[in-house]
Amino acid sequence: MRYEELTIEGRNAVLEAFRSGKTIDKLFVLDGCQDGPVRTILREAKKQDTIVNFVPRERLDQISGTGKHQGVIAYAAAYSYSEVEDMLALAEEKGEPPFLFLLDGIEDPHNLGAIIRTANLAGAHGVIIPKRRAVGLTATVAKTSAGALNYTPVARVTNLTQTMEELKEKGLWFVCADMGGETMYRLNLTGPIGLVIGNEGEGVSRLVKEHCDLVASIPMKGDIDSLNASVAAGVLAYEIVRQRLQA
Repeated sequence: MRYEELTIEGRNAVLEAFRSGKTIDKLFVLDGCQDGPVRTILREAKKQDTIVNFVPRERLDQISGTGKHQGVIAYAAAYSYSEVEDMLALAEEKGEPPFLFLLDGIEDPHNLGAIIRTANLAGAHGVIIPKRRAVGLTATVAKTSAGALNYTPVARVTNLTQTMEELKEKGLWFVCADMGGETMYRLNLTGPIGLVIGNEGEGVSRLVKEHCDLVASIPMKGDIDSLNASVAAGVLAYEIVRQRLQA
């Protein structure tokens, strides 16, 4: 894995980025602009299933670092993404049952970086994030992960629930964090497992929760009723680690 340019501006530069195989997380296009070069860029974006945002000129001017965006700005991933199959292969290579993190709409790059760091230290074989309504592998994520991105594969998928169903066919089962679940200490969290952590504000979405096999709650004794997403991920991950060590 290596750093790439994070912000790419100008029509030729953006088109070249797509054609060279760079992973583009998001594309910003001037609202109403549909000339030939822009249509070509949009075709390339569609091939890669890149998120496209049509925005007013004021927005492009705001995020532009050069002022010469020509109506097009792309955000490239700071690190290259892996495939889910790479994670399963890593688990098999280590002779361990797969242990994956699945993040349902984490939007704060500091949270994502911290979760990737926790995943690495807990011995997880990878982290899966959705393409839409979630932060990608930005420079802030890389920095917050404290180097864990060099060792922990991160895959980005179009449909999280479809990915869960495909992994169930390979023997994995899923537990998500939610206040309404069973206390985590009462659950069997051994075997091939996917730990699902929800959005910072809304938690795990209804559809994703319906695809989980277990719902785990973290005992809390304080005056507030929720933990930061990265902290919740750490608490549950290490309960999984504890049970694996005792299995």
